[in-house]
Amino acid sequence: MILTAERAAARSRPEEQLAELFSEGFPQFITADRLVKEYIGRVREFFAALDLMLVDEDGVPVAAGWGVPVRWDGRVDGLPSGYTDALVRAVQGREQGVEPDTLVICGAVVTPSLKGRGLAGRTLTALRETAREAGLGRVIAPVRPTTKARYPVTPVETFMRWRRPDGAALDPWIRTHERLGAEILAAAPQSQTMTGTVAEWEGWTGLALPESGAYVIPDGLSLLHVDRDTDEGVYREPNVWMRHC
Repeated sequence: MILTAERAAARSRPEEQLAELFSEGFPQFITADRLVKEYIGRVREFFAALDLMLVDEDGVPVAAGWGVPVRWDGRVDGLPSGYTDALVRAVQGREQGVEPDTLVICGAVVTPSLKGRGLAGRTLTALRETAREAGLGRVIAPVRPTTKARYPVTPVETFMRWRRPDGAALDPWIRTHERLGAEILAAAPQSQTMTGTVAEWEGWTGLALPESGAYVIPDGLSLLHVDRDTDEGVYREPNVWMRHC
């Protein structure tokens, strides 16, 4: 398959192609981060050049990835607290005239029927090349370790150290980054905070939430905490910070 990386906004695309590309991905509750909602419009406006797609020889998009530029001193204790904080820093930095030096890879998706062909890795590589062309000397990512959903009560600090017998990371998404030379920097135990009413969480998860307390939810990397007295559920999503270069 011959692939070309191009800006997502480079041309209009048929709705059915985009629907196929994004037909799988993140759970519904991922959109319930209120701070992300506040900043995502400006992210799309300011950093469209970092929103990429891989297209095949027929011009059909088969993978997509995006990121934001931030200024980071290279120290672990100077990392954003996670995905959401990276967006906030990027937008505020742009508005305050701060010169960025680091690309934060925020996400990558692959057409479901083409998974397993190395397209995720090629998308990450395209984003790294884009960072180089933009003069951003560092590339980091708050990685969402999807296998963590099988171990929601295990702290992410513990999970990110788990290895297979061959020494590779247990989680496939961490493994993909490591194959490209990335290394784990630190846990981001509260990378995002999703908040909603009890009814909203019941809709997002398909679960009845009859009492206050902690719940294991489908595709959740940690527990959902429900307070029926305040009619609120709060889920804090953990990620793993990794550095590419």
